[in-house]
Amino acid sequence: MSKLGNLKPKAGSKHKRKIVGRGDGSGLGGTSGKGHKGQKARSGGKIRWGFEGGQMPLARRNPKFGFKNTNFKTTYEIINLTQLSKLDGTVTPETLSQLGLVKKGEPVKVLGNGELSKALTVKAHKLSASAKAAIEKAGGSVEVLEFSKKREPKAQTANQGK
Repeated sequence: MSKLGNLKPKAGSKHKRKIVGRGDGSGLGGTSGKGHKGQKARSGGKIRWGFEGGQMPLARRNPKFGFKNTNFKTTYEIINLTQLSKLDGTVTPETLSQLGLVKKGEPVKVLGNGELSKALTVKAHKLSASAKAAIEKAGGSVEVLEFSKKREPKAQTANQGK
C-alpha cells in the first residue's frame, strides 16, 4: 500500500528543464538550439501568427461572408409554465418584473415547460405553441403584446450646435 510520503510521479512522466548556452558538453551550447543566424535566431525574432512570408495570408485570400447584427437582436426573458402555475389572475410582464422573475422593460416569452392547472390570463410578447395550448386547455386566455425597443436619444450637452 502506498503512503502519501512515498508518492512519486510515474517514471518518464517528468522531464528535466533544458538549460541552454552553457557549453558544448551539455548538448545545448553554441547556438542553443536556434541554428545559425536568421530572424528566428535573434532575440524577439518571432513571426506574428498567420504571417506567410509576405504571401497574401489565408484570412485575406478567402472571401468575407455572413453577418449577425447583435446590436439590434431581440433577446427575450424566458418564463415557464411551472413559474406561472404559482401565480393567480392576470399575468403581465409588469407583474413578472415586480416579482423579480424577469428584467423590467424586456420582452417576455412563455415556454411550455411544466403543467398548468388553473385558468390564467397571460399577456406576453411571445409564446411557444405548447405554452399557448396548455394555457387555453386550462381555461385561460392568451394575449400577444407588441414590442418595439425604442432607442433613448443621446443627452443634449451645452456645447452641442456650436
